[in-house]
Amino acid sequence: MARARIDDGLGRTAVRAYQADEAGASRDTQALAVRYTLQLLAEQAEGNTVEVRVPPFGATQCIAGPRHTRGTPPNVVETDVATWLGLATGALAWADGINSGRIHASGQRADLSAELPLFP
Repeated sequence: MARARIDDGLGRTAVRAYQADEAGASRDTQALAVRYTLQLLAEQAEGNTVEVRVPPFGATQCIAGPRHTRGTPPNVVETDVATWLGLATGALAWADGINSGRIHASGQRADLSAELPLFP
């Protein structure tokens, strides 16, 4: 069963609220901002080759190519909430996240630099 799509107005409001007060953003605001940006990524870069994980709030599959269906995917990107939302909003560059160790990326296709930021 497919998940309900997050309304763009609600999602953008959550992202802006997080940007305005990262340290004070509620857990609900963080969760909605993460899920909305993951939804945008999946829509923009359709596919099932890379799994993007932002625990504890969400995960999605994206990037066209070979489909992965069972077990641990060969291409995984995992970050914390602050790192992911920094990447999604352009506050953090992909290369800076990789070089600082804030992004854990494994697999040949686990590079989202061409897809980010989602909010230029």
